[in-house]
Amino acid sequence: MTDMSMVAAGSMDAVFSSHNLEHLYVHEVPQAVHEFLRVLKPDGFIVLTCPDLQSVCELIAQDKLLEPAYQSAKGPIAPLDILYGFRQDMARGDLFMAHRSGFTRKVLLQLFRECGFAQVICMQRSHPFDDLWMAAAKEALPADAIRQLAEAHSPTEQRSVALCDM
Repeated sequence: MTDMSMVAAGSMDAVFSSHNLEHLYVHEVPQAVHEFLRVLKPDGFIVLTCPDLQSVCELIAQDKLLEPAYQSAKGPIAPLDILYGFRQDMARGDLFMAHRSGFTRKVLLQLFRECGFAQVICMQRSHPFDDLWMAAAKEALPADAIRQLAEAHSPTEQRSVALCDM
């Protein structure tokens, strides 16, 4: 993500990023977002999902650090796994699965705006999903287009916070 030089600038209609940005170190995140922007066509967009640290921290504040937050195909996932990476994968030596950064809705919106995206919209889903879904457009879209784009590419169940743009 931090070096997509093999992809021509302005050649992609869309980028879909699912649960990978949090695997980068904090200082690498803006570099990856700039790469996303660089490879998009002028009318291109990105859809991204990642853990929501705000809702995960609510579980931690309830002293549920090691309690299952949800069941995955690989087994129970605790808030500790969401914060730092899935312990079972890392115990097997898959240290690339470690989480090195994290995001709240406010931080994700600000990051993509600061990196040059013209429009950004983000949805936060609290427990049991504990995730963020974001859509960002390289260039400004008509008034409701970014909202329609986000709604078309994000889940609808249990939206705890309405889609908010910046």
